[in-house]
Amino acid sequence: MGEAEESEMSNIRRSSKLKIIGRGTWYDKAAAELIERERHLGRSLDLIRTESGLGASGFPHIGSLGDALRNYAVAMGVKVQGYNSELIAFSDDKDGLRKVPAGLPPEMEKWLGYPVSSIPDPFGDCHDSFGAHMTSLLLEALDISGAEYNFKSGSKIYKEGILNDEIVTMMENTDKIGEIIKEEIGQEKYTETLPYFAVCENCDRIYTTNTYRYIPDEHRVLYKCEGMEVKGRWLKGCGHKGEVDVLAGKGKLSWKVEFAARWKALDIRFEAYGKDIADSVRVNDRICREILDFEPPMHVQYEMFLDRGGRKISKSAGNVFTPQVWYRYGSPQSLNLLIFKRFVGTKSGSVEEIPPHMDELDLLEDIFFGKRKVADEMEQAKLTGLYEYCWMHKPPETSSVHVPYNLMVNLAKVAPERSEADFIREKLETYGILRDGDQGLEQRITLALNWVEDYGEVEKRKVELTQDMAKAVNRLIKLLKEADDEDDYQGSVFEAARAEGLSPRALFHIVYQILIGQKQGPRFGPYVAAIGKNNVIKELEKTLETSKLK
Repeated sequence: MGEAEESEMSNIRRSSKLKIIGRGTWYDKAAAELIERERHLGRSLDLIRTESGLGASGFPHIGSLGDALRNYAVAMGVKVQGYNSELIAFSDDKDGLRKVPAGLPPEMEKWLGYPVSSIPDPFGDCHDSFGAHMTSLLLEALDISGAEYNFKSGSKIYKEGILNDEIVTMMENTDKIGEIIKEEIGQEKYTETLPYFAVCENCDRIYTTNTYRYIPDEHRVLYKCEGMEVKGRWLKGCGHKGEVDVLAGKGKLSWKVEFAARWKALDIRFEAYGKDIADSVRVNDRICREILDFEPPMHVQYEMFLDRGGRKISKSAGNVFTPQVWYRYGSPQSLNLLIFKRFVGTKSGSVEEIPPHMDELDLLEDIFFGKRKVADEMEQAKLTGLYEYCWMHKPPETSSVHVPYNLMVNLAKVAPERSEADFIREKLETYGILRDGDQGLEQRITLALNWVEDYGEVEKRKVELTQDMAKAVNRLIKLLKEADDEDDYQGSVFEAARAEGLSPRALFHIVYQILIGQKQGPRFGPYVAAIGKNNVIKELEKTLETSKLK
């Protein structure tokens, strides 16, 4: 994080100690700081825009969605403060294809270097281009998440001339731009070539051209299709020499300067960014100020999403975890929670995160509806506000039914085929879980059945046991083996607890943590009957084998 961002975050932290701002979340504090910054700059507060770039060169992952939603959350925070705002969702579909994404046929290599908006859709005729197809997947996820946005296509922006003033200014100041880039990141390339990629008129590729001269009176650049190194391999050019009008939409600015052009042309006031493009942001900030005479947006840097093995999730690396996969097993709001609950720090993107986030969302809902109290006023406001952000400030009027995710999956595992929903509903009614209604139950049943179909069971988190706890669990296993009905199952917990000097409540907590990942659950006897005595014993025995004793 640069000095400006550190200063902004410091101001946010100081203001947070004084009062609850907006909904009490980080995004509200950032929005308040943003508004104050814009007021200090003397700029109009009629419409405060945030922006997120949408990559169109590969399958969008949850990190891609996170990029957009973080910026949208700040826009929501601005509205909470009483000001109008919007998110600009900018598709980088004028970019060239640098690498064939994992999962696509190797024949796609013939399109390397071509603008993704000019590559045919490899999935059929459902979209105008490869870029449009990939963009549509992220827009679909944004729609499902509940976000509202103003979509901009990079290829159309260039064609419509939205960036023309900025392009001309930059082409007239290429020497200064080359020096700024050299000073900031040590790259000398743009002291010899212009920060503009022309689409070759002969081979239609964009990443093989070298633009070397600008003719101001005609707004034209001269280029050679020489070739370019992309992702460690050389893309050979066709050798064509030509010229192109930079105002005709037949090329694009380099990333080293394009952000700045977008920020000024679209009047962007806030854009968070991932640490992987920190150098580009720093260069664009200077170009924005020194070349375009526009104060760049307020920034905050965030860490990238990692897969379970600790690798950065990448469209080209083959470890993409898409929002659509999450939505098959978890609610949109649970994914929003994963994205919103911490702005800084790395986050894990994997299906294993779905069960705990579904349960955590239930906890936030209880706090929001006053069913669970938080002693600290600031914490209460923050958690309540976080829940509202998960619902994009459109929370439900009533609470939904809360069923631990593991419990739903366990019931789905043993439900009779073709009558799964009826079986699960019947058992939940027996447990008393549906006494306050069944809002949202149908969705939860579907998600649990999808999980069982694809994974079989939820991976349990290890439960640490004391020696006394382990003895009590072991005695419970022996009693369950001898038990024959619901009453015996229920009584076995009390008997095991007394025999090992524990309170029944403490043993129930341990058992429920092992079986469903929470300290409380349905009445134990009926639960064992529904899940199957042998299945319960198996889970308890597995925990004894794998648990680290305290």
